[in-house]
Amino acid sequence: MDMNLNELTVNSQMLIETYLLPWGTKLLLALLIFIVGRMVARLIARGVGKALTSAHLDPILVNFAGAVVNTALLVLVIIFALSQLGLDTTSLVALVGAAGLAVGLALKDSLAHFAAGVMLIVFRPFKLGDYVEVGGVAGSVDKISIFSTRLKTPDNKVVTVPNGNIFGNTMTNYSEESTRRIDLVVSISYGSDLLKAKHLLDDIVGSHDKVLKDPAYRIAVSELADSSVNFIVRPWVNAADYWDVRFELLETIKLRFDAEGIEIPLPQMALHINKPE
Repeated sequence: MDMNLNELTVNSQMLIETYLLPWGTKLLLALLIFIVGRMVARLIARGVGKALTSAHLDPILVNFAGAVVNTALLVLVIIFALSQLGLDTTSLVALVGAAGLAVGLALKDSLAHFAAGVMLIVFRPFKLGDYVEVGGVAGSVDKISIFSTRLKTPDNKVVTVPNGNIFGNTMTNYSEESTRRIDLVVSISYGSDLLKAKHLLDDIVGSHDKVLKDPAYRIAVSELADSSVNFIVRPWVNAADYWDVRFELLETIKLRFDAEGIEIPLPQMALHINKPE
């Protein structure tokens, strides 16, 4: 009985010394590495976020960069913690790399939109509320995200444009500058009084309260066309007043020309038929 008890005690001691103590130590060390590493990863991610915020980058990019840094560091911490348990992490690293490659190939278009989104947020060719023309669509910028940009058209439609379609093409920002020039072409018939028409245009544009005095507007004969004499009318206005002033000028010009006997010609063609003798 005493021999069995002694043998059991010896075996238990050997079990503890051979397996429990080494594995327990490795497990505690791995847990310590994981806990401390996770805390350090969070601190580094917060530091990156604060640095990007200080650089006045967009909050969307700041949050995303912080999340990427935190996730990447956490993966490294987990791999290092597992290596302390004696596990072969080489295959795990290869598996993570292969999975990343597979995901990258499957999401290559999304990654392209993501990269374009980062560039849009960093370089800021437009901001919320700007009226822009991008990716073949015109509208006010309603939301800028990592993968797409949402526009609201003048007729209140919401259009979502992938960022890759925006950054890889021409972008026109109509709100970047505080003023815009209205370009009108006004035609009169050859039989109408040219100087009178020019005086009327000058009076109409000059008396409009939303037309800017500086830069000065310009009215000039631009073309002697086939069936009309064409004027260019180019007033400057505040960007917010562009469409209102354009519509009002066109209406006023038509009414004043009708009242003053200035003819706006319709396109016409003279056809001569020679009869055989």
